[in-house]
Amino acid sequence: MRMSKPWFLYIAKARTGRFYTGITTDPDRRIQEHNRGEGAMMATEQGPFNLVYISPAIPNKSFARKREIQIKDWSQAKKLKLISGELK
Repeated sequence: MRMSKPWFLYIAKARTGRFYTGITTDPDRRIQEHNRGEGAMMATEQGPFNLVYISPAIPNKSFARKREIQIKDWSQAKKLKLISGELK
């Protein structure tokens, strides 16, 4: 049986100061794609981005998506606490 790659939730900070939250199997590659204007509309409007947070590995896309939805609903202050390690 083939093991799937782990997923990661990532947070990137735009030049505007806003945070972008997403999921991927390769956060570094995904940031490069965002910085080329690929992907979400926010990437083209607010990039370039700096990667500021990568979660521990998440076993599958479904769990990663649930975590993404949860964190996207957080305030910027709460996201900053996650980034700084104050929250898990």
